Amino acid sequence: MSSSSRMLLLLSLLQSRRDWPGQLLAERLEVAPRTVRRDVERLRTMGYRIRAVKGPDGGYRLDAGAELPPLLFDDDQALALAVALQSAAANGIDGTSGTGGLSEAAVRALTTVRQVLPTRLRHRLDAIRFSALQPASGPTPPVSPDVLITLSTAIRAREILRFDYASLATAPAGASRAADSYPPAPRRVEPHHLVTANGRWYLVAWSLDRADWRLYRADRITPRIPTGPRFTPRDVPGGDVHAFVSARFKGSDARDEWPCTGTVVLHLPATAVTPFAGDGTVTPEGPDRTRYTAGAWSWTALAASLGRFDAPLDVLDPPELAAAFSTLSDRYAAAAGSPPG
Repeated sequence: MSSSSRMLLLLSLLQSRRDWPGQLLAERLEVAPRTVRRDVERLRTMGYRIRAVKGPDGGYRLDAGAELPPLLFDDDQALALAVALQSAAANGIDGTSGTGGLSEAAVRALTTVRQVLPTRLRHRLDAIRFSALQPASGPTPPVSPDVLITLSTAIRAREILRFDYASLATAPAGASRAADSYPPAPRRVEPHHLVTANGRWYLVAWSLDRADWRLYRADRITPRIPTGPRFTPRDVPGGDVHAFVSARFKGSDARDEWPCTGTVVLHLPATAVTPFAGDGTVTPEGPDRTRYTAGAWSWTALAASLGRFDAPLDVLDPPELAAAFSTLSDRYAAAAGSPPG
């Protein structure tokens, strides 16, 4: 093993637990204790704060640094990486390595990154709170971490938010047309929730100017300071932010939604469901289970459409959807027993 590879392994081991006895590190690295001491000193000179732990066995502990160590990223890149890992963990994306899939790996990686972040960056990361609806499937527009922090902070503080919203003419290259377009005037909203869907960030908010719920793309928002007075939160239409955002992606509001909407748990990972989800809502339930909400013009049509996933499923609600599967079962059984031609 080269010295560089050994030091990376040493750093990984130090990040995986609080204290490491020196002798145990030497055994894991298959080197002499003096080599461990030399590698620790090299990591210290690179900016990693590794403290010697006193005791019968002696050992080492990795602490957060006052400066971001090299071999990582600058402040914005480190925050972007941590947010991306947090989104991957929230999405529950399944992978092929390890027993827990990519979601579990993302949680471990997020813990590792957060541990070595300087305090100033850790506080900024902890300020960002959001819900992940669907994983990205292509290129996504960049969003400043400072914007995400400002939006998230206003949501937690329940303070009226003012911001400039870029017109379509000044939107980033490649941006698609949103459901609503607004003149370039300051917005006043009651921020409710920050979500990421298909790689884009959205602010769910009650527009004080329009007296209605709106969905704003975060990459087109330029916050104004200071924020306004506190407000009493309203309930998002339907009480479910995931369903509300999904309906807006479909270009509908509550009165235009499908007459029959049901929820099932598909025995598939979210990555297998998302490409065929259409206007449905995908919510990971684990590495091999996905909650899926969708609609159709009839219960039987909805039940039939779910057959495209070719996987076992459990009906969560409503009972009409379960009854529709029973109806389909009888029809298909009869069709299977029909004489040919």
